[in-house]
Amino acid sequence: MSTERPSRTVFDIVELAEVDSTNAEGLRRASGLSRPTWVFAHRQTAARGRRGRPWVMDPGNFAATLILRQVGPPAEAAQYSFVAALALRDVLAGYAGASAVALKWPNDVLLNGGKVAGILLESTGSAGRIGALAIGIGVNLVSAPAVASVDPGATPPVSLAGESGAVVTPRDFLDRIAAGFAEVDSFRARHGFSGVGDLWLAGAARLGGTITARTMTDTVTGVFETIDQAGALVLATPVGRRVIPAADVFF
Repeated sequence: MSTERPSRTVFDIVELAEVDSTNAEGLRRASGLSRPTWVFAHRQTAARGRRGRPWVMDPGNFAATLILRQVGPPAEAAQYSFVAALALRDVLAGYAGASAVALKWPNDVLLNGGKVAGILLESTGSAGRIGALAIGIGVNLVSAPAVASVDPGATPPVSLAGESGAVVTPRDFLDRIAAGFAEVDSFRARHGFSGVGDLWLAGAARLGGTITARTMTDTVTGVFETIDQAGALVLATPVGRRVIPAADVFF
């Protein structure tokens, strides 16, 4: 990522009682936004995760989307998932302790080994350029979905309150994650994605361990070596090094 690109340190907030999806609402509003905007909702009726999976949002949990415009090509926009993950790590560590929080490629945050937060990037645009980028963040603040509701083998969900005893309101969490994102994005503007990637790897779950990556067409098991300059997963396998740009990871 170019180090000349400015950081997103000034933002607006739109607070809503209910919405279908903060990502969808943010993208609907994007053309009328003049600067980065957080769309925050107390309730979502049609929340979703990666690959269209439903995202269960119980009362008291957190859902918000940051809308950015003119962020560059898709490869550059995808790097904001790592910025968001680092911001989440820092905020959650403030409640639960740094040693309890880990980052799971490509877009999850773990607390004591369970999934406490997820990130979903969606966008609009044409001709290889992103017109608007939605960075959706969901956090299990007070409760987590039942283990039976997630895919077999997936990381079991947990909540911040259940794992740490911390009681945090969604609105207070918004203030912290918005400030945290701005701080990490400022770091990105100075050091580029290589700096962000190094920070992300320092907190990565199962780095150096054996994991399984499932793409839409293949399943690859290998040792998690690193991420590359585009944020793709790099695995050492018995048949050589594999670079995987998108997949679900299991361990």
